[in-house]
Amino acid sequence: MYDFGEVIDRRGSDSTKWDYRATPNGPQRWDAANPEHGEDQVLAMWVADMDFRCAPGIIDAIKKRADHGIFGYSAASESFDKAVTQWFAKRHDWQIDREHIVRTAGVVPALHFAVRAFCQAGDKVLVQRPVYYPFFRAIKNGGCEIVSNDLIYVDGHYAMDFDDLERKCADPAVTLAILCSPHNPVGRIWTAAELTRFGEICSKHGVRVIADEIHGDLILPGQSFCPYGTLAPALSEAAIICTAATKTFNLAGLHLSNIVIANAADRALYKQTMVEVGMSPGLDPLALAGIEAAYRQGDDWLDAMLVYLDDNRRLFEDFCLTHLPGTVVSPLQGTYLIWVDFRSWQLTHEDLDALMLEEAKLYLDTGTLFGDLGSGFQRFNIACPRSILQKALDRLRQVAVARKIVPA
Repeated sequence: MYDFGEVIDRRGSDSTKWDYRATPNGPQRWDAANPEHGEDQVLAMWVADMDFRCAPGIIDAIKKRADHGIFGYSAASESFDKAVTQWFAKRHDWQIDREHIVRTAGVVPALHFAVRAFCQAGDKVLVQRPVYYPFFRAIKNGGCEIVSNDLIYVDGHYAMDFDDLERKCADPAVTLAILCSPHNPVGRIWTAAELTRFGEICSKHGVRVIADEIHGDLILPGQSFCPYGTLAPALSEAAIICTAATKTFNLAGLHLSNIVIANAADRALYKQTMVEVGMSPGLDPLALAGIEAAYRQGDDWLDAMLVYLDDNRRLFEDFCLTHLPGTVVSPLQGTYLIWVDFRSWQLTHEDLDALMLEEAKLYLDTGTLFGDLGSGFQRFNIACPRSILQKALDRLRQVAVARKIVPA
């Protein structure tokens, strides 16, 4: 039903992923990813959106809404909220009260609001590096200090360091913890036991938990995801849980997220903070239409996409094991982002970045974006047609052979 192998030329669509490159001054237009360059085309595998066409029902819903011709201030209807709550009940056995949902223009803005709402300038906010780097900006922009409960890394596998978490949370200056679940970039899905222990330690020391679950529907076949909202009420009802359909259904440009805040006082403070920083009360009418359609009609597309994605994951892991010995791929359980350890190549992170872009013609997210623990790592977005993924892997192999990093 769905052709995930179709190569769609995204140039000229103002795609951040394909039409631009990141610079210190923001996105800069470039032409390197133009397919007309042939073998010299840079393959964009960085920004976390997919190269798959959206589900037909989503496209139809947006077209129907566009045909109305008026795009005034909009709000979430009862029908929209019902689609959201039914989705989480059906897919995750999580019962969400409609009144607990706060809508924001994305999870990243939601994190900024949370830091401003629940922290004072000078407070410390805990993260688990290597981790999604916009967390850092949200903390610093709120006048707070970053504290890291670094993940434990052994042979490609990551785990939480609960002893260190206990020590860090015991500091009274630590007032907030941002949990990435599933974890970006390492691809771990935390178990219910891990999440419970994390939550209990935070609760014991009065540390409020923000759970970023934007990848919570991107769970590969054979894996199981535990939403923070399904933990014991003492933990789940004290948390701020960030959800969105945008990663799940490749709607990242439609900025709308559903933030679940069960505690009434916290919810009121959060909403007040949004007002104080100038958050518009109006929502994007096309986002409302597309996301409601996604939650009502997107099951089949998502299930099929996850099977395709799992095959991409298997191809990537098998290729590295066979053709790139010494390269360590962290097992991917959730998200479509593969975290790869290239430290055996014995390159500085600057040289590794240059090799990927200038020699392999791959535009990736460098590991140091996610903290110092990412030095020597690269993050690959494998939500792309398999032919592109195969080309990327072949290029890696060619460069490694040319550099005599691996045998010919």
